[in-house]
Amino acid sequence: MTIIPQKLYEHRKEYLLAIVSGLLMTSAFPKINLDWVAWFAFIPLLYSIKNLSVKNAFYIGLVAGITHYITLLYWLVPTMHTYGNLPIWLGSLLILLLSSYLGLYYAVFTSFLTKFCKTPSSIAIWFPMVIVSLEFIRSLLFSGFPWELIGYSQFERLNLIQLSDITGVYGISFLIALVNGSLYLTLLYTGKQEWQGVKVTKKTAWGSLVITALIMIIVLAYGNVRIQLTDRKIETAEKIKVSVIQGNIDQSLKWNPEYQKITILKYLELSFSTLPDSPSLIVWPETATPFYFSSPYGSQYLKRLIQEGVKEANISLLFGSPSYKRDGEAVNYYNTAYLLNPDGKEIGSYNKVHLVPYGEYVPLKEWFPFIGKLVAQVGDFKTGTKGSTILWNQHRMGVQICFEVIFPDLARAMASNQADFFINITNDAWFGTSSGPFQHFSMTVFRAVENKRALVRSANTGISGFIDPTGRILDTTSLSVDSARTNTVPLMKIKTVYMKVGDLFAKICLITVLVFLAFYFIQHQKRNRKN
Repeated sequence: MTIIPQKLYEHRKEYLLAIVSGLLMTSAFPKINLDWVAWFAFIPLLYSIKNLSVKNAFYIGLVAGITHYITLLYWLVPTMHTYGNLPIWLGSLLILLLSSYLGLYYAVFTSFLTKFCKTPSSIAIWFPMVIVSLEFIRSLLFSGFPWELIGYSQFERLNLIQLSDITGVYGISFLIALVNGSLYLTLLYTGKQEWQGVKVTKKTAWGSLVITALIMIIVLAYGNVRIQLTDRKIETAEKIKVSVIQGNIDQSLKWNPEYQKITILKYLELSFSTLPDSPSLIVWPETATPFYFSSPYGSQYLKRLIQEGVKEANISLLFGSPSYKRDGEAVNYYNTAYLLNPDGKEIGSYNKVHLVPYGEYVPLKEWFPFIGKLVAQVGDFKTGTKGSTILWNQHRMGVQICFEVIFPDLARAMASNQADFFINITNDAWFGTSSGPFQHFSMTVFRAVENKRALVRSANTGISGFIDPTGRILDTTSLSVDSARTNTVPLMKIKTVYMKVGDLFAKICLITVLVFLAFYFIQHQKRNRKN
């Protein structure tokens, strides 16, 4: 059984266009970071399916999706090889399987257009809605994997992304799809070409362009106003100074007992270097302490070393550490963030809620017990409580550990639970200097914008930095260097539309598509009964 149909060579031009679209989509994201390419990246794909059957359009979309995700997520192969001890061939096979799954969303998208969009004007209506619906489903299905949704490519376009404090990142994805569709219809019209045998009229082409242009003008105007209003609130808001520490600890040495003391001393030394800047809070990365900090069986010497350092600096410290709790005879493990006050006492903690599949737990291990053996160092962690925050000096911080920051609803739940600012602690050492850390950082910008909260980020090897409530990137570190940075962070109480309604925009798009499909199939059955 082959993935590509037998008549491949009949459509080699179409497959080539699909591959071009996949590569263009990838180039819109870091490291390449040509964000403007996203606004026409779908056009070759749309052009390739304009006269195809539903079946052939499915395969074309699948190839575009596989191309995009293999080139976007290539860094998973060396990660699994280096830290999971998987052979390159097996890592390559796994990323092909993952990319094939993700590519199915594009296959469904192209199938939908060729099946249900029989007129050019219907493309302008359904293209954006279907894209958003599929991205929303992807963010939920199988625990969710909303890594670099197409809207995330615009993380540096401040005026544009302010819309996400209403619609979330899905609103930006909608706009990108809308522009792609309008440009595509215009190209068909000027080239006197057809969609599914139907000519594009001047009214359809220019109408879609004008409506799209008006929507973009309104969105950019809203963004400009929103930035000005938020900046005024930032000026009058209470502010604190926060230092982020980037220890740059080699992942292969991190858990070696011989390097544990060296690691802690390095973090303390970098922390003391920030004291002339007078921070009131210092942040270390995820699992910065290579031992169970709260365990009586952990290294009491290293624990005291940290506590004495905090006392000497007279500053609060937030850091990541593995932890566990006994529940009868069972032992539950957690990925935890601890907060120490200037006296070195633990005054708060947060347990990671959204765990990494095959990194912190093994899905369906009761059914597939052999899968856990494919990846070395797989943990067996339990989840914390969604939306929980840590109280600090009469303020609440919303802590997101590692890739939790790519799930909008987690940050929203924290902001709704009185979080004044966000802290993202992570360890991206697994990804080396690939595109992975850059892609991960780009998505954090949207959590700040959606909730109008500043975001502080401390990463073991980078990228660490500070993002203000408008999404403005204030400062970042380079990858794979020791670093200690200090910046001023506003404490905000703004309640955005997104905080109140969540992903309502994406849900409306999905419901609209599902209602349309239900209506279509009901009508289809009625026609069949009559015949």
